[in-house]
Amino acid sequence: MKKYIWDISLIIIGSFIFALAINLFVIPSELSEGGVTGLTIIFYYLFQWSPGLVSFILNSVLLVVGYKFLSKLTVVYTIIAIIAHSLSLHLTAGWTITSDEILVNAIFGGILSGAGIGLIIKVGGTTAGSTILAKMTNKYLGWSISYSLLFFDILVVLGSYFIIGAEKLMITLIMLYVGTKVMELIVEGVNPKKAVTIISKESDSIAQQINKYMDRGVTIMNGQGYYTKQAKEVLYIVISKQEVVKLKKIVEATDKTAFVAIHDVRDVFGEGFHDISKG
Repeated sequence: MKKYIWDISLIIIGSFIFALAINLFVIPSELSEGGVTGLTIIFYYLFQWSPGLVSFILNSVLLVVGYKFLSKLTVVYTIIAIIAHSLSLHLTAGWTITSDEILVNAIFGGILSGAGIGLIIKVGGTTAGSTILAKMTNKYLGWSISYSLLFFDILVVLGSYFIIGAEKLMITLIMLYVGTKVMELIVEGVNPKKAVTIISKESDSIAQQINKYMDRGVTIMNGQGYYTKQAKEVLYIVISKQEVVKLKKIVEATDKTAFVAIHDVRDVFGEGFHDISKG
């Protein structure tokens, strides 16, 4: 129960922060946004329609159409996010901040929007909109979720060109880039992990040194070379980004011919890392 209360609190806080980004920085600078939020801003520029009301209507319609593509808990969290974001947009509509530097506004707009959306996504919620459209195109057209999200966001942003012009469109792209990086920081944390796969004839020696000098566990998997048909031991280890250099030195000193593949990892749970119940 405590976890649900905490999650809902973060969704409400995230929705409020996202609304601040729109009302304090995006709209006053006549910039745009991606997805449904971008459409609400376009309607505001054209017809002065309330962003809070338009956002609520558009996201609600999309949720009704695509709720079956989300889990039950995500639907509940998404409903909370839609209501909280729409109310926040309405309540902060008259809020202002003194800043005539459009690039500064874009950067801070990106920081706040990324932080707000990041908090919502981190606990398993969505802001509906493009997320639901992305899941629908994934099922019926086979598009990847990330590609679909990018497609719909770019579609809306490019459409805003006819209203805000080329210069502000380019600044909007800068803002979206900043927002994406901040969102990744919130969702993935400040210390992303790396998964490393090592294939070496000195696998036992490398594993021993990793245990001894890095205090990390190593998983050994059995493999086989396709061409030689020779059995090989494959080492698998998850480490922090800062430990990559140390691991490379161990492998290089032991077997210069070793095959090493390093992959980005978003979430790691288990002994030595985070408790899965807190993820």
